[in-house]
Amino acid sequence: MMHMDHGEVATTAGACCAPKRTGRAAEQASTVETAAGASAVDHGFVELPGGAFVMGSNEPTHFPEDGEGPAREVVLAPFRISAHAVSNDQFATFIDETGYVTDAERFGWSFVFHLLLPDDFEPTRAVQGAPWWRQVYGADWRHPAGPQSDVNDLADHPAVHVSWADAIRYCGWAGVRLPSEAEWEYAARGGLVQQRYAWGDEFAPGGRTMCNIFEGEFPTHNSADDGYVGTAPVGAFPPNGFGLFNVAGNVWEWCQDPFAPSTDRDDAPDDPAALPAAVMRVIRGGSYLCHDSYCNRYRVAARSSNGPDSTTGNMGFRVAAAPTA
Repeated sequence: MMHMDHGEVATTAGACCAPKRTGRAAEQASTVETAAGASAVDHGFVELPGGAFVMGSNEPTHFPEDGEGPAREVVLAPFRISAHAVSNDQFATFIDETGYVTDAERFGWSFVFHLLLPDDFEPTRAVQGAPWWRQVYGADWRHPAGPQSDVNDLADHPAVHVSWADAIRYCGWAGVRLPSEAEWEYAARGGLVQQRYAWGDEFAPGGRTMCNIFEGEFPTHNSADDGYVGTAPVGAFPPNGFGLFNVAGNVWEWCQDPFAPSTDRDDAPDDPAALPAAVMRVIRGGSYLCHDSYCNRYRVAARSSNGPDSTTGNMGFRVAAAPTA
């Protein structure tokens, strides 16, 4: 059911995929010691050689303003990237060791997809133009579907309701970083050249479901033919050619880069401290809410953005690092 409107939350373009908070609260007082948890979490890194690859796409899309094209050659240095998104179990280690308070917890609310709320949930405010998104007080990484939920049985699912700023704090603690957008796409392609998906051009080769997206009639009925209504475990579905899991669907993943709808994008990660706090950041990969009727952003070249303090039930992150010496 579509939960009752209780007013609307103003938001910005792209709200269908992952709505943005409007306005920014004061910077966090919490401090996280850099690289204090460098040995606390095994990220399952995959070593990639880098080199030249063709980034972007010339394919027409629902969202030409996303700036996917033209396809162009980008050259990358070698790097490592985690095989899967940071899980609830991994994120909990960070929280337990640092006492860090996430943006969703500080704000007291986050965005939850309406079908994940129980039928008797109290009235909530809808996102303007995307009423399937609800402003839910008490939703955060520990309570992904609202205060009545928890992550007790979701240890191997991706941590969600994590802002870009939260992800940066995690990276500082773990001695890692977010991937650049170019690194993310190179890794997601898995060695394929200009294929539509991370596994090739056919969505379901041999009838096999390859990712976690919305199936059925969006936004009212999810048939869950892929096995999931919300998030799937970080290691679900077949990996791509480089051994990376869920680079299509499941959760949007933060990248280091500021978002610009332009083909002139640097492949190197920027310095977070050198940019204004409110600059929109790139998210890649699509999520469990992508549906071809309105959003085909689970294609490997697809891109979107969100504000650095924004949190939703379908945004998480994976991490990158320099190559092993």
